Amino acid sequence: MLLSPQRQPIDISLQRTNAGPLVEQIRGALRSAIVDGRLQPGDRLPSWLDLASQLGVARGTVKSAYDKLADEALVVSAGAAGTRVAEALARPPQPPAIVIRRPLEGWTHGYDLRPLPFQMGVPAQDAFPAKQWSRLRTRIVRDHALSVGQPDPRGALRLRAKIAGYLALTRGIRCLPDQIIVTSGYRNGLALAIRTLGLRGQSVWMEEPGYPVTRKGLELDGMVVIRAPVDSEGIDVNRAIELCPDAALAVVTPGQQAPTGVMLSSERRRALLDWAHANGSWIIEDDYLSDLQLSGRAAPALAAEDAQGRVIHIGSFGKTLSPSLGLGFLVAPLALAERFGEVTACLQPAPDAATQMALAEFMGDGCYFRHLRQMKRLYGERREVLLACLGSDAFALRKSGVALIVDLPDGADDVAIARHALDLGVAPTPLSVWYGDPKAASRGLLLNVTNLRSGVTAKACDALRTAIRAGL
Repeated sequence: MLLSPQRQPIDISLQRTNAGPLVEQIRGALRSAIVDGRLQPGDRLPSWLDLASQLGVARGTVKSAYDKLADEALVVSAGAAGTRVAEALARPPQPPAIVIRRPLEGWTHGYDLRPLPFQMGVPAQDAFPAKQWSRLRTRIVRDHALSVGQPDPRGALRLRAKIAGYLALTRGIRCLPDQIIVTSGYRNGLALAIRTLGLRGQSVWMEEPGYPVTRKGLELDGMVVIRAPVDSEGIDVNRAIELCPDAALAVVTPGQQAPTGVMLSSERRRALLDWAHANGSWIIEDDYLSDLQLSGRAAPALAAEDAQGRVIHIGSFGKTLSPSLGLGFLVAPLALAERFGEVTACLQPAPDAATQMALAEFMGDGCYFRHLRQMKRLYGERREVLLACLGSDAFALRKSGVALIVDLPDGADDVAIARHALDLGVAPTPLSVWYGDPKAASRGLLLNVTNLRSGVTAKACDALRTAIRAGL
């Protein structure tokens, strides 16, 4: 332990195993003492010999450390007068205490974290075909690393062709591969759509309740969000027309409404399409679960019934495979296909080409369809296990896509309950945050079933009960 001329301690504790070169350890300790003011401008440092003797190192080691400090203009050598701290030392200003909130802080509990039971938006990671995917992608990278020129900004043609075939079989959509844009997921597709349409300052129908990220994205783009109520038949088109008949856009989840899970009725589908055609408006179809319907057969996509070309269909592989792949797609109406292509090429090109080609191989071998069938069966089983686990409690439960909704009494603070549950190791999503109008929000918790691996459900339910009872 050294003492500065002001009698402040300067700790130079050398670690001789796995802690870096001794020269760097000495330099770092002295540098810290100079920067934080324990050594003042003009203070004299011990001689090479004295400090080497105190530390038990060679004199040349200390000399090298001093030379490095001199290179940083932190010390100056005065010959026989020794080495001193530089007089004109430019001390870095102390950074102010600035807190930058992470994006969507009220919606997510963090990023790059291990998924927790009940967490929304996470597929069954234990069922992901990791070995097969790894082999595919490794081969693609090896075979195509030096053989591919400028990639198509809309995405690899082979993948777009596979997506077109998949949509025709499962969603009833007939489209050309050149109508398809490969994206990095739903949010990227939404951004591309609203950027291409250029509707800043105009009104848009948004389901109430509806996906908070969509609502925030539309508001950030300068659009006026009109809250259109949702009932047992989906978005209430007549009520939406009463609220804003000349809206330029409607964003809907007709297959399985998020978060209620209801399917848009055939009458409402026809009314929505008729309104868009008559008004010259556009519809963005968020097909977030695709044909991942756990009960019965999935309804055709709204775009499949769109004879006038007013629907922009957005899908993602994040729910069916993994969000870490960062792949999704957008189907542009034929009349807008070239416009979407131009915007994509200039501002928003398709993501990682190797991952695209690996997915094309995965879909081409029939692996994707087999994976979807397995996921439907697995998710159905996990939902039934969760229902059985919570069935003995006095909870009001509803099915909603690949989730369950626990309805809570009016006045319950579902946000606080979800926060407490997070401390207990589970991550239900509060229902109230899906509403644009907090005063009219229903209270409840969304429980995703996909990531409830065997042996996890009982403990997760115990934690959920604890959080709910503590919050009521």
